[in-house]
Amino acid sequence: MLDVTRLRVLVAVARYGSVTAAAKALNYAQPSVSHHLARLEAETGVKLIQRAGRGIRLTDAGRLLAERAAEVIGRLDAAENELVAYTGLRAGRLRLAAFPSALGTIVPAAAALLREHEPSVDLRLTEAEPPEALRMLRAGYVDVALVFRYSAQAPEDQEGAGAQSAAGAPGGLGGPGRHAHGELEGHGELGVHGGDGRLGGHEGLGRHGGGEPGADFYGGVNPADDDAAIDITEGVREWLLLEEPVYLVTSVHDTEASSAGLSRYARHRWIAGCDRCRAHLLRQCGLAGFTPKITFTTDDYVAVQALVAADLGVSTLPALCLRAARHPGVKTVPLLRTRRYVSAVRYGDPPDPPAVQLLMDVLRTAAVPPPRTSGNLAEEAGRLKLPGAAD
Repeated sequence: MLDVTRLRVLVAVARYGSVTAAAKALNYAQPSVSHHLARLEAETGVKLIQRAGRGIRLTDAGRLLAERAAEVIGRLDAAENELVAYTGLRAGRLRLAAFPSALGTIVPAAAALLREHEPSVDLRLTEAEPPEALRMLRAGYVDVALVFRYSAQAPEDQEGAGAQSAAGAPGGLGGPGRHAHGELEGHGELGVHGGDGRLGGHEGLGRHGGGEPGADFYGGVNPADDDAAIDITEGVREWLLLEEPVYLVTSVHDTEASSAGLSRYARHRWIAGCDRCRAHLLRQCGLAGFTPKITFTTDDYVAVQALVAADLGVSTLPALCLRAARHPGVKTVPLLRTRRYVSAVRYGDPPDPPAVQLLMDVLRTAAVPPPRTSGNLAEEAGRLKLPGAAD
């Protein structure tokens, strides 16, 4: 059994780059750090550090162990925090990682509801794209991660695609608990991923099938350059919060007919987003029969709209990006047969601490908010009930 204290020392050396810096961060004497490293090498029987000039560096084995040790220590720290949370909500600290358009829409509304219902909960936010958010979740650095996946069904170049989609115009999104495979009951837990990638206990939804071959639960395929980057492993539990349309975004001065047929824009310049959004754009354009000429790349959806409004290219954006900020110089048309699915993800076995359950409740409520007046925030918060709380 490897000693956790020595693993912490190794992680600190990997993070700070030297024995001296690690000793300072851990508040240890420098000889103590060297002693722990020597003992860890003796325990493992592997050389973990080596001399590099006047300093040291990790060997390949040392880096591998440090990466795994960071995950183990993160989970231990998370377990300690969860035990504290179980003692009562007033001791709760919640850490949420979310992608930018969720931070501009779902998260502020959920945070407001959380504060209204239980102001003593300390909510800490981190911006992270889905692959990084899931790595942080597995390592124990966050309690909940908001992630997204795109569907990958072939688009249809049809006239009349500008008609209102099932989810409506931007901001009128499809509700949580709905999925391309059919109606889901309520907003409950969707399942647990096992080692085969299926959703435990929900074979009809989690298995690969019903749609494009290779499609996963979110409706997306897993090519090497896109969704495969997300490491969904055993012990990950996820809740579908939102199904939203994806829009073709063009300048208001665009003279093309109002249509979501991407092939009409094969000769236009294109503006791409984050790595996963770019992969989705390439896939959709490929299915429409062309390779887009990408002239700008930015993961800032405000910048994307500004570039489109300046007639420097066209782009695609999911509805949350348009709900967060809408440039008056753009017009949008929903794309056919492609959606984005937003989920909240937890790691580890249930039950969840009360504070985490409350966070999940407010995220579900905020994912597709009803039309609000200035006075109904407190009323909405009052409808939320903490599991196990007295009436």
